[in-house]
Order: sequence, then C-alpha cells, then structure tokens
Amino acid sequence: MSTTLPLFWHLSSSSKKDRLDASVKLISSLEHFQAQFEASSPSEEDEGSDEKPDALETLNAQDVSYSVRRLTRGLASPRESSRLGFSVALTELLSRIDTVTCSQIFALIMDATKSQGSMTGQEERDVLFARLFGMTAIIQSGLIVRTKPLPTSQSSATLASSFEGYEQVLTELLVLGEKKSWLRESAWWAISLAADSLNAAEVRWKDEAVHATAQHLFVENRIWSPEKIALALKLQSAFEEFNWRPLFSPTFKNPDLLSNVNLQTLALILKDSNNDGGDADAPKTAAAGGWKTQLHYVWDIMLDRLLNTSNAVNSNFPEFFRIVVDESLFSSTASPERKYWGFQVFQKALHLVSEDNMPMLFTKNFMRTWINHLSKQDRYLHKAAKQTVAEIQTFVQRNPTLGFALILQLTGFHGSQQFDKITKTKMVESIISTMAADDIKQYIAYLLNQANDGEVEVEIINARRRWIIDQLSALIQNGSIAKTGEWVESVLDWFVVNGLYVVKKKSEKSRFIGLRQIPKPQFSDELRHACRDKLLSCLADLTNHITTIESDNAKVKIAGVAADGELWVTKVLSTIEELKQDTKHVSSIAEIDEEEEVLRAKVREVVAKLKKVSGNQQEAASGTQLLLVASLVQQSCSEEVVSLETIELCTNAATREFSLDKVKKKTKKGRPPASALVDEEDSDDDGPEPIDAIVDTIIGFMEKSTAYMRSIGNQVFSLISGQVKSSTIDLILTQLETRDPAAEDEEMDEDEDEDEDDEDEDKPTNGEDAEDGSQSSDDDEEDDENENSDNEEVDEELRQRILEALSVNGIKAANEDDEDSEEEEYMDDDQMMAIDEHLAEVFRSRVNEKKASKDLDAQREATHFKNRVLDLIDIFLKKQPSSPLIVRLIIPLVDLITRSTTDEKQLSDKARGITRSRIGKAREFASAEEKKVEGGGGKEEGEGEEQEVISIFEALHKRARTERSPDHLSILSDCCIYISEVMLHAGMQDQVVLQYRHSLIDFISRKNSSLNVSFFQQFFRRSRTAAWNLRNDLLEVSGKAANLYRQFQAYQLIHDLLTEPPFDIHHEVTQYLQALCKTLLDVIFRTCDGSDDSLGLNASQMREVLRLALVGARQARKVAVAAEDAAVQIPQPQNVVATIWDSAAWTRATDLLLASERFKGAAQMCKQVVQIASAPSNTSQSQSKGKDEKKVNPKGSKESNERLMKEEEKKGGKEEGGEVRGEKKRTSRKRKTPAAGADGIEGEKSAPSLEGQGKKVKRKKVE
Repeated sequence: MSTTLPLFWHLSSSSKKDRLDASVKLISSLEHFQAQFEASSPSEEDEGSDEKPDALETLNAQDVSYSVRRLTRGLASPRESSRLGFSVALTELLSRIDTVTCSQIFALIMDATKSQGSMTGQEERDVLFARLFGMTAIIQSGLIVRTKPLPTSQSSATLASSFEGYEQVLTELLVLGEKKSWLRESAWWAISLAADSLNAAEVRWKDEAVHATAQHLFVENRIWSPEKIALALKLQSAFEEFNWRPLFSPTFKNPDLLSNVNLQTLALILKDSNNDGGDADAPKTAAAGGWKTQLHYVWDIMLDRLLNTSNAVNSNFPEFFRIVVDESLFSSTASPERKYWGFQVFQKALHLVSEDNMPMLFTKNFMRTWINHLSKQDRYLHKAAKQTVAEIQTFVQRNPTLGFALILQLTGFHGSQQFDKITKTKMVESIISTMAADDIKQYIAYLLNQANDGEVEVEIINARRRWIIDQLSALIQNGSIAKTGEWVESVLDWFVVNGLYVVKKKSEKSRFIGLRQIPKPQFSDELRHACRDKLLSCLADLTNHITTIESDNAKVKIAGVAADGELWVTKVLSTIEELKQDTKHVSSIAEIDEEEEVLRAKVREVVAKLKKVSGNQQEAASGTQLLLVASLVQQSCSEEVVSLETIELCTNAATREFSLDKVKKKTKKGRPPASALVDEEDSDDDGPEPIDAIVDTIIGFMEKSTAYMRSIGNQVFSLISGQVKSSTIDLILTQLETRDPAAEDEEMDEDEDEDEDDEDEDKPTNGEDAEDGSQSSDDDEEDDENENSDNEEVDEELRQRILEALSVNGIKAANEDDEDSEEEEYMDDDQMMAIDEHLAEVFRSRVNEKKASKDLDAQREATHFKNRVLDLIDIFLKKQPSSPLIVRLIIPLVDLITRSTTDEKQLSDKARGITRSRIGKAREFASAEEKKVEGGGGKEEGEGEEQEVISIFEALHKRARTERSPDHLSILSDCCIYISEVMLHAGMQDQVVLQYRHSLIDFISRKNSSLNVSFFQQFFRRSRTAAWNLRNDLLEVSGKAANLYRQFQAYQLIHDLLTEPPFDIHHEVTQYLQALCKTLLDVIFRTCDGSDDSLGLNASQMREVLRLALVGARQARKVAVAAEDAAVQIPQPQNVVATIWDSAAWTRATDLLLASERFKGAAQMCKQVVQIASAPSNTSQSQSKGKDEKKVNPKGSKESNERLMKEEEKKGGKEEGGEVRGEKKRTSRKRKTPAAGADGIEGEKSAPSLEGQGKKVKRKKVE
C-alpha cells in the first residue's frame, strides 16, 4: 500500500496532466500487483453462494481491492477535480482487471452513495453525481456487457456481466434522470452509451436486454424529451428488425422519427417547452430544466443521419430544417434562448451540408433574425450573429466554389441586396474576394439577367438596377479580386452601352452584353448618369491598378493596363467609337458637333503615332496617350467636360514634344529640306514649352472634383516626369502661391458681367421683334421674380433685424389681424431718412455674412487644390530623385511648412511629410554632368544655375538662424544637407563650407541664435570631408563663445569631428591636433590659476575638457601609426605622439589639477593624457615586424593599419569601461605592463560625457 497511497492525492489535482499522470502510475502499479497475486481456491460453501462479502478480496490483490473501494468512494468527494480523476482511474481499472463483476461494482457504488435525510443540498448533488459517474464508468469500461468469466474454479464459471446487472444500471440511470431535470441529459447520454455497448456486444441475453430497454424507455415512460428522441434514433438504427411502431405511437405517426409527418411533433419536443398533455394534439413532453447554452447532443445525431452522404439522395433535410429549425427556433415568437440554439444548429449544419442543400439553410426566419441582430450592437444575440458571420467566412475560404451560391442567398429573396450596408459587415465583399474568375463571371451574368424584367413595377426595377450598378462597380473596386481582362471589360462595356446609348435593336451575337437584349423598361436618365459616374470611378481604380505583363521573357509591372498591355481607358474609348458607328442597334444620347468630331479624329491620329514612339521617350509618350484618351472619355461621360481648346492645345503640344509631324522627306544627302527645318524651329519657338502645356492640362485635371480626373492626372504626370523642365517646375510652383480666392472670384464675376454686356449689345434694338423680345423677357423676369418670391423661405433672423430697426425709430410692424384702423399711416421724409441708416446697416451685415461664407468655401477649395498639386511634387521627387530641378522645389516647400496659417494645417503637414521622406532621406543627388545636360551645356546658363543653388542654400541658412521652432529647424537642416550634397557633387565645396561657417559663428558667438548643435552634427555625419574644413573655425570661435554652454557645444562638435579624421592628410591633422592641444592647455591653465574669471569651470566641465584631450591624444597616436604605415616622412622627432601632444605641458597641468581642491578628481584623467603622450613610439618595435610583413604581403600597410586600429578600439573600449567605475577603483587597478602595446598603458581610461560627469561629482560629494 505504501506505493499506491500517495498517487490518490494527485487524482484530485486541478491540472488535467497531473490527473492523467497519476492515473497511469496507479493503474500500472495495480496491474503489477494483480499479476503477482495468486487467487485461493474457493471452498464448497463458497461455491454454493452467489457472492460473499469478501469476494472482492478473494480474487484480487489487497492493493487492487482497496483501490476499487477507494475510487468508488472518491466519486462523491467535492474536493477540486477529484470526481473527474477518480472516475477516469476507476474506468481504466475496471477495463484492465477481469476479477470483478458488474453487480459487485454496482453494489459498491450504491453503498458508497447512499443519501441521508440530514444531507445538505450540495452533499445531495455530490451523491447524485457520484452515482452518475459510477454508472458511466461501468458502461465505458465494458464491464456491463463483458462475456469473459471470472478466474474461479473450473467446476463453476461466473460471468462478469449479466442481464440483471444491465437492468440494474439502466434502471438507476432512469431514476437519476427523473429525480433531477438537470441530470436528465447526462443520464440518458449514459444510457445511449449502454445501448451502443449492447449493440456491439455478443452476450446471450442481448435480445432480452433490448426488449427490457424498450419496455423501460417507451412503455413505462410515455413522456417524450430530446434525450428520448436521441436514444430512439440510436436504437432504431442499431436494431432495425425490432418493431418500433407501437412504441412510438400515438405520438409519432411514422416509425421513422425524421419523416415529414413527424416534423411538427419533433419541433415541439426539441423546442424543450413544457406540455403536460392538456393539448390533445401536442405530445406530452418532459419538464424543461434550466436553459443551457450548449446545444443538445440530439442535434448531432439527427444532422449526422440526415446529412450522411450515403442517405443524401433520400434525405428530407430541407423540410426538416424549415419546420424544426426555421419555423420553430427562429419563429417570431421564439425566445432569444431558442434563437441562440438555432444559430448553433445553423453553424453545425453549415459544415455538414452538401453543395445542393447549402442554400436551404438560408431560410426566411433565419435570415430575418440574423440580419436584425447583426444590424445593431445592442441586440441581444449580436455576438452569436457575428459568430455565424465568422463561420460562413471560414466555410467559404475552405470551399471557394460555394461563394457564388452563398451570395445568391445573402442578396436573394430572403436576404437583402444591401446586406453589407444593413448589417454593417463586409461579408458579401469578402466572399466575392475569394471567388475564382469563373464564379465572378457567373455572378456578373446573374446580376445582368436581373436588370431586365418588364413584369415588375418601374420603381422596383429602377431600385434593382441601381443595386446592380453598385455591385458591378464594387467588383472592380475590390482590390483583392484579380482583374482579368474578360469580365472587367464586359462590365465596362455594359456601363458604356447603358450610360451613353439607347438600345434600339438587340443583337444576340454582339460581343457587348448590353446589346443582347433590349432593356424593358428603358434606363432612366438618373440610371444613365449613374452608369457614367461608375464608369469613370472604375477607370480611376483601374488606372492605379498594377498589372504584371510578360515582355521579352521578363515580367514588367505597369499601371493602368489590361493583361494585353492596352490601357483600360483606350479600351473604353474604342468601345465608345465602335458603338457610335453601330447606328442600327444603338443611338447616342448626346449629339457631337462637327468641330468636336474633327478634333476627336485628330486626337486618335496623334494617339496612334504616340504608340509608335520608342526609346527614352516611350514612357512619356504612353503618359501623353493616356491624357489624350482620358480627356475624350471625360468629354463623353461627365458633365465637367474638358474644353475643346484644352484638348487641342494638349494635342499640339504632344505633336511638338515627340516630333510627330517631323518631315520624313529627305534630300539626296539624306537631310531634310532647309525650309522644313526652319518651319520646325519657328513652330518650336512659338508659345510655351510642349511639356508645360501638357502639365497645365494635368493641373486643370487637379482642379476638378472627380476622382477619375485626379487619378488620371497623377498617373500621367508619373509617366512624363522625366520630360519636366525648369519652366514646368515654375508652372507647378505658381499653383502653390498664396492668393486671395475672393479677389479671383470678383475678377471672374467682372469678366462674366462684361460677357453679358457684350451679349446685350448683340441683341436686336429696333423693330417689332426687338420690342416683342424685350416684352417677353420682361414677362419672363417678372415670372421668375414671382416664382422666386413664392419659393424663397422667410429669413427670420433678417426679419427680426428689420423689425428692430423700425421699432428703434418708433415704427410698429403691420398687424394683419388689426382691421380697426381704416386709414393707413404714411411716413414723412424725416422718418424715412431716420430709418435709412438702420436698414442699410442691416442689409450690409447680411451681405458681409454671405461674403464671409463664400470666402471660407473658396479658401477651403484652394487648400484642397494645393494638396493635389503637392501630390504632383511628391510624384516628381519619387520618380526623379536625381533631377537637378528638385533644388527649386525646396524653398516653396519650406514656405508651406513654416508660413502656412492654421487653416492650412493639412497642407503644411503634407508638405512636411514630403520633405522628410523625399528630401531628408534622399540617397540620390544630381551630379555635375546631369546639371550640364539639363542646362544645355551653356557656360553662362550653368553659372546661372550654380548661382541659383548658392542663393537657395544661403537663404535656407539665413532662415535657420532666425527660426524659433525646433520642428521647422529640423526641416531646414534636412534641406541644407540635401543641397550641400548637390553642391558637393557639383564641386562647390567652398560655398558649402562658407555658409556653414557663417552659421557656426552665429551659433557659438550669438546668444540669441536659433540654431542648435544637431544642425551641425547632421552635416558632420553626412559630409566628413567638407566638415573637416571647419576645424580651425571651431577652435577659433570656441574662444569667443557667448557663454560656457555654447563653448562646450563647440567642444562637442570638435569631438564629433575628431571621431573619424581624414588620415590621408597627415600634416593637416597633425597641425590641428597641436592647435587643439594648445587651446585645451590654455583653458586648463587659465582656469586653475584664476587668471580668467570668465571661464569659471566646474569639475564636470573640466572633465569634459579632459575627455576631449583624451580623444585628441588617441587620434594623435593613430595619425602617427597611419603615417608610419604610409611611409610618410613627417618632419618631427622620433616620438611623434609626444611631439604632437606636449607631455611636459600636460604634466604641469596635472600638478595644477592636483593642487586644486575643486579639480582634484579630474587629475586622474589628465594623468592618462600624460601617459599617452609620453608613451614610447612604436616605430622601433614595428620596424622589424613591418619588414617581415612586407616580405609576406607587399601591400601590407593597409592590413597593418587595420590591425592596429582594431587593437586601439579594443583598448579604447576597456578604457571607456574603466572610467565608469569609481575613482578609487580606477586608481588601484591602473598598472603598467612590460609589453604595453601602442599606448604603453593598460586600462587607460576615457572621461565620460558632461552629463554623466556631473552626476559622478554629485555622488562623490554625498559620499
């Protein structure tokens, strides 16, 4: 017992893993004990009796018998999860040993679970659950139908199971189910397990057990419940030869419980509603227990039987689901709890149903309930409805071929065409995105077939057509759907046919779907307008859509084209032209005059020539082609037409830009005639640049409010950006200038007035016609005035103001009800003059309010337009990052960022984002060669461009010196760095250094300077070579700093400069390090002897000075090593480091620091400088090594330098780490080594930063 007792404790653990581990160990141990146990032969007296009290001990080992009793008693334990652990162990133990009988275990369970009158409610529940778990253990272990006899004497054979034991278990489970309604489902589930075991067993008493089961369940118990239906279905399928009709009647008319005649009765029972038999037609059902969220297991049995693939042909599932689920659980009178069950049944059936039966799930009541609870979040079953949406989406992802069938149900008769809009989901859209191309074609055909139905009312068919137009547009605008050419083109053609033409005669063989049937009734003007709008919006999306095309065995990504490489806009224009020629079947809704027709022909001719352009201009020609074709489509489809003058101007510009009218006739020498060349030159000189005219057309597109024109404009500019010139940039920047929209509107009004005056002058002024005309016009004006006066609503605010003005002057308002006064009172001249000013003020304020509102709208529209122009600038910066014209965009962008008002914050933010991403993070810059090519190679022009860049650079620096906003200063810094890179590429290093020198002097020497140290640090990091030229200025200006803070910021810049000095110019570095050493020593001496009170350094600031000295000393040593490796003859003594960094002077500085009470702590850092400066040069040590290395590697100077640099970095890292530790530890750990490397010192320390040093000083004072 000592080995098994500890295992029982873990059977009650709340961890499932611990319980299973304990069960495995316990059963293994008990099996081992039972295998070693030898049963004693029973005596004759024992053989005569059925069972003895010690029969369990007779055939089992002591540990086994104890464990059986212990596990049986433990089923009633309320501790943690003991019931689960003990029942699993008991089930497994009973299945492993064959020395117990069903009656024995049943008796043990009944004895251990006797109820007493003094039990509390919780104790009674524990006892009932113990019996239930015990009976289930008998059934699941197989003991209830075990045929193997017990290992007793050979003369007698006691079977482990018997009919009596089976009936005992069955009866007790029925009693449990009747005692507590909340136990009924579990008890009958255990009975169904017993029925399954009986069906699979080969016991002699099988038929007797079946009859007994039927007797107990259906004869003695006439009350029906879901559990009884589940058991009846199981028994009926297991024992088909049994006569079930008399047992099921009269409740069920057909022995097949799932037949159509039984569905109404079945629905009442499954609804789990109480019926005590008062209704003669309704079956008597069991009392309903507490409602459970978990769906009853009977549904799994019924759905498995109805949707079984072998019985799918004869299945009546549609009728079952309609009656039992839709008209019962989803009925209008059903409770929310029953509807919740209905959602669960739907989710279960969705994954089991076949493709043919799947539409049958979306029944009327289900769809109504589902849509209602999806539409608002406060609905009771909103989460259940959302879970159903998730299940359907998962189902479609696994079965994409069923997507079309699902959409038909969601948008069909029981659903809603606006399903996504009503339910606030994107379910239809998500299903469509998973559909294949063939399914999408099928869906489009389904939509178009619904567009023509003359049997319904006009309002209904118009609403349906509006929905169809929206659905077709949504297909193209859905980014997750592959845009295959066939179905997209069919949708666009349908929009063209029904938006621009009237079908007169059908053509069944036409490639246009819209011509295969005459719409009945014809499309209304509103629907035609919707078709045109959706056509343009679809073209806008397709223009931005990227298509991968295979060209010359390579895949190329092109925007706005179909799979065959042709522009979508071109396809639409071809459809328009083709239908225009087909006058037999269609007629255009808009007439085209002769002038426009001539222009269209010219555009088509130019487009055909643009397709033949190749080489570097091919991309720009493609963009121009898109612009011309899109203009014609806009002309046909939108009310905001592009003027014919604009189209003609753009066409001529395209001809000039790409030399489409170039004379091909040549002389004998192969040259064109001189006259032709002269004419061509003259034509080029007339008017603006061709590319400017094209871009001006694009800007005109940006002014429009349609997404189509904006998308076309952006795409065209992206393609022609390589042809942009300086004048084009000026044209774009002109649009960003700040102008008064109100003044522009006034000018436009004046122009309109002048035009009206001109028209008035052209009217006839004599004769009867003129008189009649004037008379009729007067009559029309009077009628208009009367209509306006009748239709205008009274402005109460204006009326109150007028009444107030009248009352101030003693005049009362007229009262319609006052009929007593027969005479009217007239105002005299004085009264009229008195109220004149008041009325004038009222009307003046009214006019000012309208004007202010108009100005606000104009300002808002101007801001939106500038936003669109900024899109063009962003496109240019993205497509042409190395263009020299970018420099001209910087000042206008900075103006938008720094000088925009609060109303233009969106504009300012957009300009800031473009500047940071495109200019601040630029990696490509214009080179000198590109500037020469852009400028044409002229010397004067090149000098002018250089001067322009210099002036822009100078202006940016001047702004930075006075800019108070840190954010704006960061933008200016990015722009300065970008232009400095451009200037450095162009060889203008002196001008770059000059401007940074002026800014540096302003920053260090002027106290109110707006610059900060990061403005220069970014320049130092990006342009090391140019920044090196500021080294002497830094030293000089540090002595003239406005204050100590600026002085130490200058030291910080020197530190950044010395991080990576140019070692290839040894003389300059050496001289600068000597000057730095002298400057730092002067600061230390003046501070320690008190000769200069203006310094007044504290301990942390002195450490900062010494930190810079350490950096300089290390760089001096690196310079010496680099010079030696490069074999440079430096005219200095043999110890180069000591000469550059005067060790004697630093020794005196150390003594002064030690003598100062304030700087004593910093003396250790000064000693490190002395040690570095006085360390012996590595010249003598490296000469012999250098010779050996050169023998092996003749080019070993570089490798030697890298090796020494790495050693230095390692030592420098140790030194930096050493400085972090305390002053005492640093002094005690510093020691000299016999072989001291290039430094001559191990553990050399570097000073920390200013901030860290200040903290250390404070800690030291506290200590």
